[in-house]
Amino acid sequence: MYLVPVKMFRDPFSLDPNKLVLCEVLKSNRTPAESNLRQTCKKIMDLVKDHRPWFGMEQEYILLDINGQPYGWPDKYIPGLRGHSYCGVGIEKVFGRDIVECHYKACLYAGIEICGINGEAMPSQWEFQVGPCEGIEIGDHLWMARFILHRICEDFGIVATLDPKPMPDYKYASGCHINYSTENMRTKGGLKDIKDAIKKLGKRHNYHISVYDPHGGNDNARRLTGGISTSNIHEFTTGINNCSVSIRIPHQVEKEGKGYFEDRRPSANCNPYAVTEAIIRTTILNKTGNETKDYGN
Repeated sequence: MYLVPVKMFRDPFSLDPNKLVLCEVLKSNRTPAESNLRQTCKKIMDLVKDHRPWFGMEQEYILLDINGQPYGWPDKYIPGLRGHSYCGVGIEKVFGRDIVECHYKACLYAGIEICGINGEAMPSQWEFQVGPCEGIEIGDHLWMARFILHRICEDFGIVATLDPKPMPDYKYASGCHINYSTENMRTKGGLKDIKDAIKKLGKRHNYHISVYDPHGGNDNARRLTGGISTSNIHEFTTGINNCSVSIRIPHQVEKEGKGYFEDRRPSANCNPYAVTEAIIRTTILNKTGNETKDYGN
């Protein structure tokens, strides 16, 4: 295998002048390794660079102890209803804030375009946001932010899982919502372009589901049940300021007639290169067809 450096970040662990280097992996014949989805994504992003596609990704994750149990949960303690922990404060509601804030500061030092953190609905579930980034940059920055998260967790003896639903009997799940716009969408009258793009996405729902997690949709089948703040994996839906749909148009975007939309289908463990490439192929390059993979009944 060959490691080909593609992006450097400041190293928040050994500090300047040391670097963290993101690499693509090539086989001995110089073709991309099976797991290297960046190379094709980069070609697609270069092809549509005049559209100036912007992305923001909202990465949810859950902190677990070494035994695979949610970090900080007391024995025999079942957390309360939704909202008990979301953006909460207090030791009875929030577990792992020190880990989360260390991750945030490390990402800032590294030069990652991280723009926020918040506690999620389930105790020990958190989210960080990366972006806006243009083109291939979103995948690079999210990938390195994930690496730093896992590295920070090592120091605390904790595991950060991107599995969309590590606790099958618990109602909450983790996604990686993606906010997307082109230059036309961000200018006056851009709402029409947003709605046109959403129509294209609706016609390729099955294809997008097949690439929105690394197992052809099987991971998302555990998450996209139509339950709390999720759509149903078998249906394509859209709405204004509605968190239980496939594609959400924020309220201010409808009001201003321009901006971006949020695709809420990608799973927490999605490959950002696969997701962003698929969105570009459908909304800008007008690719069609249902290239599906089996993602359950």
